[in-house]
Amino acid sequence: MVEVRPSACPLDCPDACSLAVTIDGDRVISIDGDRRNPLTAGFICAKVRNFDRHARGESRLDAPRVRIGPKGLGQFATVSWEVALELVASRLRAVADAHGGEAILPLCYGGSNGSLTQDAVDARLFRRLGASRLARTVCAAPTGSAAMGLYGKMPGIALPDYEHAALCVLWGCNPSASGIHLVPPLARARARGAKLVVVDPRRTPLAKSADLHLAIRPGTDLPVALAIARWLFDNGRADLEFLAAHATGVEAFRERAWPWTIERAAAVAEIDPALLERAAAMYADASPAAIRCGWGPERNRNGGSAIAAVLALPAVAGKFGVRGGGYTMSNGRALALGDDAVIAEPEVATREINMNQVGRVLTAGRAGGVFALFVYNCNPLATLPDQNAVRRGLLRPDLFTIVFDQVMTDTARYADVILPATTFLEHDELRSGYGAMAVQRTRPVVAPYRQARPNYAVFAELCARLGLARPGDPIDADALADAVLAGSALPEAALRDLAAGDIAASAGGIQFVDELPRTADRRIHLVPPSLDAEAGGRLYHYREDPETAAHPLALISPAVARQVSSTFGQLDRRPAALHMHPDDAAARGLADGDRVRVFNDLGEVVCRVAIDRDMRRRVVGLAKGLWSHHTENGASANALCPDALADLGGGATFNDARVQVEAAR
Repeated sequence: MVEVRPSACPLDCPDACSLAVTIDGDRVISIDGDRRNPLTAGFICAKVRNFDRHARGESRLDAPRVRIGPKGLGQFATVSWEVALELVASRLRAVADAHGGEAILPLCYGGSNGSLTQDAVDARLFRRLGASRLARTVCAAPTGSAAMGLYGKMPGIALPDYEHAALCVLWGCNPSASGIHLVPPLARARARGAKLVVVDPRRTPLAKSADLHLAIRPGTDLPVALAIARWLFDNGRADLEFLAAHATGVEAFRERAWPWTIERAAAVAEIDPALLERAAAMYADASPAAIRCGWGPERNRNGGSAIAAVLALPAVAGKFGVRGGGYTMSNGRALALGDDAVIAEPEVATREINMNQVGRVLTAGRAGGVFALFVYNCNPLATLPDQNAVRRGLLRPDLFTIVFDQVMTDTARYADVILPATTFLEHDELRSGYGAMAVQRTRPVVAPYRQARPNYAVFAELCARLGLARPGDPIDADALADAVLAGSALPEAALRDLAAGDIAASAGGIQFVDELPRTADRRIHLVPPSLDAEAGGRLYHYREDPETAAHPLALISPAVARQVSSTFGQLDRRPAALHMHPDDAAARGLADGDRVRVFNDLGEVVCRVAIDRDMRRRVVGLAKGLWSHHTENGASANALCPDALADLGGGATFNDARVQVEAAR
C-alpha cells in the first residue's frame, strides 16, 4: 500500500528539513520536502532526495561482521548479533581490567544525529566504563567558544529574516552547497534591492553574483574583520552609544583592532584595499545589515579570534534592534533540548583526548594508552587531520576497534568488529535544528534494513552485558525522548506540538529586542576574560601564515553539494580533482587533467588537476570528505592537514595546510 509518512532530516546541515516520505510497504518510493518546517518550503537538497541510494545501496551493512584477514583489507566473516555483542563486551571488559577504563576511547562526532542517537545511551555506557572523554572539536569548537564568550547562547537572525536585510554578508559560508534554504531569502532580499557581500577564497555561485567579493587568503579573516572594525571607529561610524549601553571591553577591543589599517589587512589578505574599504562603507551605510558567519573561518590557527572579530562587527556598527539586522552563527540553542537528562549518569573526570589529535594518540602505542576504539557516528579516516597517522594507528595489532555504522566506510575496513546501524528513516529520533529554529520528533517510516539496529538499542544491550544497566534507566525510544524533553527548556506550546506529533518551530526574534545576550550580565563582552586567558592574553592576535618556500600554496577543502562531510562518499565514484588557478598551473607547467602530486611533509595525494578560474591565486582546493576511491593513492586532503589546534576551543586547523604541487611521474 502506497502512503506518505512524515519524517525529518537530522543530517549535519543548518536547515533541519521536514520531509514527506512516500513508501510502498518497506520500500521508499520518494523523499520530498514538506512545509511543516517553514524554512523547508517544500523542497530539499538532492542528497536527501536520493537518500535511498545510501539506505539500500551495495555498501550498506546488513549484518554484524568480524575481521578474518589483515587490518585494512576489508576481509570479514558475517556473525550473529549475539556473537558480535559478546565479543565486543568481553574485549571492552578485558581492556578495562588490564589497562583501566581510560584505555577505551569512544570516537564519535554525531553531527548527523539527534538526541536519541548521540550523547544518550552511548554516553551512559562510556561514562560508567570510565572511558576517556573525547573533545569533539573537529568542527564548531572555535565558533562555539567565540559566540559564547561574546554573546552567550543568544539566538541569531532567523534564516527567513534575511529577506528583510538591506545588506547580506556571507562570511566563510556557501549556502549553494550546504544550507540551501538560505538562498531563497537572499534572492528575495536582492529582489528588493539588497546588496550582497561574500568573503570567501573561492568564487562560489553566490560570490559570482555578489555586489562585492573579497577573495581573501585562507586564515586572514581576523585582520580583515579587525580592519573593518578600525575603519568604523576611525570614520565615526561606530555606534558608541550602543556600545556604552550594551558592551564591555570596548576600548580593549579598539586597541587590538588599531594595528590593522585597511592597507595592512588588505596586504596580508592579498586583496585590493579599495575593495576592503568599500566593504566597510557598505556595511556602515546599510540597515538592516545581516552577517551570516560560516564555519570556514574557524579552521585555521586564528580561527577563534577570527570568528570573535566577525561577530563583534554588528555590535561596533550598531546593527542590532531591527529585523534582519545582526548576525547568525548557530541557532542550536534557540530551542534547546535537555540532552544531559537522557544520559542518567554524571560526567566523570577521566582524561580528555582532542579528536583532532587522535592520530598522534593512537600511534603512540602504549604511551598513548588507548587499546580499544569504539567508532560510531563518525568516519575518522576520512574526516580527521593527519590522515596517515590515523591510518597507522588503526593498523596497530594491539588496538581493538569496533565500528558501528550504516555503510562500509574506509574506517570500517580497519575494524575488528563491524556493527550495522539504522538510518534516520528506520529509527526514532528527536532533533533540534541549528539554523532553522525547529525541533522535530520522528518515528521510523520503514523497517530496519535487514539486521541493522538503532544506536540506543545496541548501547543499552552493551550496558546490560557489562553489568552497567541500572533500574530506571531510560532505554527505549519513548523513554529516551521523554527524558530529553523533561530536561529541556522548551516552552509548553512547543512540548504540546511535539506530543501531538507536530514540529515545534519558532519564527525567531529580533536581536536586542526579543533576544538579549545570554551572558551573566546580559551584555556583549568584546574581549571576554575567559577567552583572552585561553588565548594566552592574545585574543585577536594574528599568527602569521604558515607557508614556506617549499610549500607556498594554501590548501582548502570546501564542502561539496553531493556530500555531508564524508557521508554519501561511497555513492560518488568519480575521481576527485585538485582545483588550481590557471596562473599557478602555468607556473608549474600543468594543463587541465594532468596527473599531479600534491604534497607536504605529512604526506601526498595523487590525483588529476582541474584548471579553475574560480580559485584565487596561491590557493588550491580538494573537496572535503573524500574517500580512498576518489584519489589514485587513496589519500585525501586530510593527509596534508596538520593536527595543530586553533587559538580557541581546541579546534581543527585544516585550512593551515600548505602544499606544493608538481606533475606526478
